[in-house]
Amino acid sequence: MKGRVHSFETLGATDGPGLRFVIFMQGCNLKCKYCQNRDTWDTKAGTEYEVDQIVEKILRYKNYIKNNGGVTISGGEPLLQQDFLIELFKKLKKYKIHTCIDTSGQVVITDKLKELIDLTDLFLVDIKCINDEVCKELTGLSNKLELEFIKYLSDNNKDMWIRQVLVPTITDNEEDLKALATFIKSLKTVKKVEVLKYHDLGKFKWEKMKLKYPLENYRVANEKDYKRAMTILNFRDIM
Repeated sequence: MKGRVHSFETLGATDGPGLRFVIFMQGCNLKCKYCQNRDTWDTKAGTEYEVDQIVEKILRYKNYIKNNGGVTISGGEPLLQQDFLIELFKKLKKYKIHTCIDTSGQVVITDKLKELIDLTDLFLVDIKCINDEVCKELTGLSNKLELEFIKYLSDNNKDMWIRQVLVPTITDNEEDLKALATFIKSLKTVKKVEVLKYHDLGKFKWEKMKLKYPLENYRVANEKDYKRAMTILNFRDIM
């Protein structure tokens, strides 16, 4: 079994609890206009690795990640390579390593996906926008599948963190944020909610690929934007 990988981060501190060995998988089915990893979209790019090669890399850092840390699979979209992740997570479970997937949830729920979900300890799910029309404009896809995915996680007692990228004038509409808060309140297994301020640090990747950056004329989110969103969402009420 081989998987197509974009890159690794050996001691990540922002992609789940504790220190994480982060694997960025190659390939994505979304076209997010603010994507900071534009070079991960192509499903035929990256480097192929066998499961055992990945496990060997991870075990070199086991002493660093064993206390409250673990392995996070990011991307790209990890759920495009479910067979590989199932085999990888089965082997990581033998070493009692905490498993996490950072995903958009934009996939159909199948028996294979259910098997992978059972092997995963935590999901980081990025709700692009609770407003379906905004989501389509921002990513090229409806949010229907990701919301169904999140509901499935909640109904099946799988822990998750919910993330929302705050893009001024796109994902910061007051009514949309209130709808997001209502949706999160309906879930049973949300352990953390993160509002991530939009930045354009990934713009250089678009330019390196000779592509026009879609949000060229949009400003980055600032602390005032963040505080306003937090006030509207009132996370103390949610958690």
